[in-house]
Amino acid sequence: MSEHQISTSQEREFFAEVKGLLLKARQSAYAAINAVMTQTYWQIGKRIVEQEQKGKDRAEYGAFLIKRLARSLAGEFGEGLSVANLKNFRQFYLTYPEQEKSYTLCSLLSWSHIRLIMRREIPEEREYYIAESSRNNWSVRTLERHLKTDAYHRLLSQSTLVERKEPLAQHEIMKDPYVLEFLGIKGEGRFLESEFETAIINHIEQFLLELGSGFSFVGRQMRISTETSHFYVDLVFYNYLLKCFVLIDLKTDKLTHQDIGQMEMYVRMFDDLKRQSDDNPTIGLILCKDKDETLVKYSVLSEARQIFASKYKLILPSEERLIEALDQHT
Repeated sequence: MSEHQISTSQEREFFAEVKGLLLKARQSAYAAINAVMTQTYWQIGKRIVEQEQKGKDRAEYGAFLIKRLARSLAGEFGEGLSVANLKNFRQFYLTYPEQEKSYTLCSLLSWSHIRLIMRREIPEEREYYIAESSRNNWSVRTLERHLKTDAYHRLLSQSTLVERKEPLAQHEIMKDPYVLEFLGIKGEGRFLESEFETAIINHIEQFLLELGSGFSFVGRQMRISTETSHFYVDLVFYNYLLKCFVLIDLKTDKLTHQDIGQMEMYVRMFDDLKRQSDDNPTIGLILCKDKDETLVKYSVLSEARQIFASKYKLILPSEERLIEALDQHT
């Protein structure tokens, strides 16, 4: 290799390193600016509330204060500080009145994330979306989808469906139902389990997001062999938070006793033949089109510590329909 070639290779590495430093600095600067601006929004919200309270004996004062403030700011700061945005700043302060809590939140998420999450009324629900957005680095679009599909209550419905003795961590990864509209499968039509599986593989990134925290894809149609027989698990994942394998069996019809028995066998076999000494016990999840809650209550699902059954939806349901479906579990 010539001296010129060596020099050129070293220069490329040097250029890449400098570009990396600049990109890292740009990202850090953006994060710092976002945190400062979001803290400022909280402070503005606090002052609006304090000013409203001074005029609390005059109803019209509170009603028109934000409108007058927006007009006052428009000339110098543009239309970005609109009435709607100022109301959001006010809501930000009312939702998180403790300065330390609000500033911690500013360091974790962007204003766009916070603006969506703070509209949820239940504190535990807000905490869930804050933690998941931060831990998994959710984009605003991903957060919007999880809010729209009510991920928090789907997890809650699974954990309260029957009394279980598992650690809470297992409940925190299982949803019911799973919303799989991104697969592009028409909900009313008939389709094969192999088509279902292929659609998931073709949209594996979206499927991992829908599964939740800590999942990584291991394989499809994974073979488990005994001395006399071969068995094939539809999909296998590993959850690094629970430190265990998660087996998924896909069913395009209603859940049956045979489906439950088959998954129980898969879990036992996987634990015996595949699980490593430092892995926790394997979890089995049956994804089915529908299920009879009586079957769930009186089958091994009500006692098994590692087997779950969840319905899937192939269309994005309205909020009302989703709430209605979740209420049926409680």
